[in-house]
Amino acid sequence: MSAQWRPDILGPGFEQLTLELGDEDGEQIVATLVRSIPSVLLRTVGSFRDVDVLYVHGWSDYFFQTELAEFWTERGARFFALDLRRYGRSLLPGQRPGDVRSLDDYDLDIAAALAAMDVDARGPRRLVLLGHSTGGLTLTLWAARHRGRAAALVLNSPWLELQLGPIGRQALTPLINARARIDPLGAQPVLDLGFYTRAQRQIGVLPAGVGDWRPEQGFPTHPRWLAAVVAGHGQIAEGVDVGCPALVMLSARSIPPIRWSEDMTSTDSVLFVDDIARAATRIGELVTIARIEGAIHDVFRSRPEPRAAAFATLDRWIRWLR
Repeated sequence: MSAQWRPDILGPGFEQLTLELGDEDGEQIVATLVRSIPSVLLRTVGSFRDVDVLYVHGWSDYFFQTELAEFWTERGARFFALDLRRYGRSLLPGQRPGDVRSLDDYDLDIAAALAAMDVDARGPRRLVLLGHSTGGLTLTLWAARHRGRAAALVLNSPWLELQLGPIGRQALTPLINARARIDPLGAQPVLDLGFYTRAQRQIGVLPAGVGDWRPEQGFPTHPRWLAAVVAGHGQIAEGVDVGCPALVMLSARSIPPIRWSEDMTSTDSVLFVDDIARAATRIGELVTIARIEGAIHDVFRSRPEPRAAAFATLDRWIRWLR
């Protein structure tokens, strides 16, 4: 593991660290940890000065949500974000974007991040996991396998169920698994028509000048990756226990991504939020579900009013940590 923090593309206040993860099938893999540390004063007197936050992004994504980092650092917390292997800052030349055999494989990425954060060597600190979309699914499963590590789990539109719903997922799972065995890296239909990206551009929340790591229509998918995701959905459906209180934040409404509509700037055009809300009841003993009117898939990148509502909801919920 490299020990050298260096300036990040997000500018002053952010640094990045490359995490060497070794080789996979002869290919070097790395993850990248980004950090934002509060001021010396807030690290001393902030209400969350003993909290470390670890954020994990969604599919085809990477970390660029500076406002989210500031929310935590303004309260004295140390904020870290992890670009998983083959995403964003961690995508090396010639690699297949987002490729993974199992979501459990990300245990290595997360373990490297926690080691670099020194969460076990800085005294009695509390770990808050914060995941968006596929990152929310990944962290939910990780927390269930490592009960007791996290003090809280915050999920931003987590991908806890396939868009076809539980019945559709159960019907398709044998076919998905068979295809993954026979043709693991085969081509699959493009389902992302770029409407979510268009909605974000229209709202004006996509970053400028921080890298071209997020394609308009998402990364190409393949059967092995889809089988890994569906296996995760199956675990959620059977019920898991993350071992800590969880906040699940969702838009109030969804819209099918079939053709462009202005409603996509105020609804979730990626997931069916009612299915996600039902699945969220199966992740632990204490789960709060918050529906944000007017929010898009990333509730913290919505228009100003729902974005403010999302941050206010998060602020109210985390006060129990104090």
